[in-house]
Amino acid sequence: MGKFVNGEIYHVFNKSIASYGIFKDINNGERFLEALDYYNKLISHYSLSGAKKLKKYTYTNLLDERKDHIVDFISYCIMPDHYHLLVKLQSGSLSKYINDIENSFTRFFNIKFDRKGPLWQTHFKSVLIENNDQLLHVSRYIHLNPTTGELVKKPGDWILSSYNDLVKGNYLEKIKEISIKSKNIYKKFVEDQQDYQLKLKQIKRKLLD
Repeated sequence: MGKFVNGEIYHVFNKSIASYGIFKDINNGERFLEALDYYNKLISHYSLSGAKKLKKYTYTNLLDERKDHIVDFISYCIMPDHYHLLVKLQSGSLSKYINDIENSFTRFFNIKFDRKGPLWQTHFKSVLIENNDQLLHVSRYIHLNPTTGELVKKPGDWILSSYNDLVKGNYLEKIKEISIKSKNIYKKFVEDQQDYQLKLKQIKRKLLD
């Protein structure tokens, strides 16, 4: 995985053990988003993992600008059994940040469902984004995950994703790392590839059968 460098952009992802549908319940997916938001600060004063919170916590959109944080979010998608994050490291330890989130969610999930043991298939994986083209393609790949997985017909139909924030909200123009600033152009860039990406997965599936 190598050393993480401040100012660099990374595609971070991991999958649940045995492809267990840990985020199949949208409430669990939203709880993971809360952890991504809560731990994205250089100093954490309490744990979000337990059932009882020590003080009031209010979730803010992951794409919102913030100070004294660890990463900037560019894109994300939470799938039933895995997650994808496209982030720019600002300060602190990316490894500790992701580990804190995964450990927190594991404790939450195990308490909620009265289970024990690990929840993640392996240590999280990451890929360094080296240029603008790669960033755009990875962002598109992340947002097309729900349609490629045949869970919804359009990427905008998937709630646990940053796609609607970019094509309907005002975040696209604020995220300087994404070079496409027109919502319509970005939407076309993503959705024009939808059928092709789905066919590739179907072909791969047939080859493995």
